[in-house]
Amino acid sequence: MAVRLPPLNALRAFEVAARHLSFKLAAEELSVTPTAISHQIRGLEQDLGVPLFRRLTRALELTPEGEAMLPKLREAMSAIAESVEAVRAMRPLSRLSVVAPPSFASRWLVPRLQRFAELHPQIELHLASATKAIDGRDAAGLGIEPLTQRVEGGQLWIRFGTGAYPGYRSEMLLEPEYTAVCSPALLRAKIPLRQPADLRRHSLIHDDTVPDTRERPTWAEWLQAAGVTSVRADAGLHFSDSGLAIAAALDGLGVALVSKPLVAAEVAAGRLVMPFGISLRRRFAYYIVTPQALVPRATVAAFREWLLEEARRDAIHLADAQPALAD
Repeated sequence: MAVRLPPLNALRAFEVAARHLSFKLAAEELSVTPTAISHQIRGLEQDLGVPLFRRLTRALELTPEGEAMLPKLREAMSAIAESVEAVRAMRPLSRLSVVAPPSFASRWLVPRLQRFAELHPQIELHLASATKAIDGRDAAGLGIEPLTQRVEGGQLWIRFGTGAYPGYRSEMLLEPEYTAVCSPALLRAKIPLRQPADLRRHSLIHDDTVPDTRERPTWAEWLQAAGVTSVRADAGLHFSDSGLAIAAALDGLGVALVSKPLVAAEVAAGRLVMPFGISLRRRFAYYIVTPQALVPRATVAAFREWLLEEARRDAIHLADAQPALAD
């Protein structure tokens, strides 16, 4: 024969109040008023026919009946919580496929993904890196043809380009600035690096990631902005991947002209420094690109909002970074 149990809310109120020996603290934990906790406890006592607390002037004490009831009730509440979490864990995960440029994926996106996973454990993220996520010279003429070829059912792209993708929702994520960075060891070396003209005695590291040379930031532009004419702008090391150019700078091989967002972590940690306060902007930026039909999906909306918040945080950190001049 089934045993009639008191209301679960009343039992929960008793367990929390007994743990804190305070109606006020129990109310704060359960997001109700102390009066509501008091009413729940009185109803439970009436249902059981015994007092559970001694209500003293400034304190609560458990009665023998309350002390006898608490351990088993606490075990039961814990078992209920475990059962609920076990069922929640059985929910099918929502799949989200994301395609991003290789260097952006490895240097900017991946180091931040743990925060997204903690916020959205129900989303199963599939990340692919692809050079197709970078606009090429013929992108405008082809109608962004690579974007229409869905990669593994991709639902969202992070694309580096102009942002003009007909038929897709395109929203700017980051508009990078390009600046000179190097290992702090170069600032301490015997060969000076105190002003832009000193670059003539150092190797220039070129990031040739962008296929369209018309959109690629160059040392020639940077040196012109710095008012320097005594440095050969095309000399030095050339890399077809931003990650390789940054790795070369980290290893002290020279001074690299790279996107600030891609080196924000290294600058913050002191592994790279920005010796000069001169930056370039180009037409290309990073865009969140989604097929219009998929924009309303909860997974897409969650990832989009998280990306934009991460970009805002990044902008604040980069604004705080100051050029590191040699002593």
